[in-house]
Amino acid sequence: MNMHTKLIVTALGFCALPFAQASEFADYGRVIRVQPRVEQIRQPREECKTEYVQVPVQQQPQQRSAGGAIIGGIAGALLGNQVGGGSGRAAATAAGAIAGAVVGDRVDNNGRPVQAQQQYMQEQAVRQCRMVDAYESRTMGYDVTYDYRGQTYTSLMDRDPGQRIRLRVSVEPERGQ
Repeated sequence: MNMHTKLIVTALGFCALPFAQASEFADYGRVIRVQPRVEQIRQPREECKTEYVQVPVQQQPQQRSAGGAIIGGIAGALLGNQVGGGSGRAAATAAGAIAGAVVGDRVDNNGRPVQAQQQYMQEQAVRQCRMVDAYESRTMGYDVTYDYRGQTYTSLMDRDPGQRIRLRVSVEPERGQ
């Protein structure tokens, strides 16, 4: 063996030394207690409700036609003009025009009276929303307490192991001996 080969074999021997001294195997421990580790997570959400309120509403009066009043006024004026003479004729014409206009308006608008704007109350849906804090519980892991050969240990695990827990046991001599 040349010097270079001896150096490589010696280096490999030093690297493998910890592996030769340590022994690792699997065993089981008895689970004593499993306690979930729960965390409260804030989840804001929108909460809405619908309320019904009374709202004043203006109602426009129905449109009335003026055509009947005009025609009635003209017809009444013509009839009034036929009655009387002199200044009485002018008064009869004016009275006929007024009476004709009233009769023509009622006939044309089916007797509907003149209406002012009316106000009444109407129910209206109003949706109101607000943000509220809701909390959700999440299990972040499990504190598992177990017994192995008379000693009690606790570990944080990502799942509940059940009644027994698989352990990786490593045996290694103490340093310095």
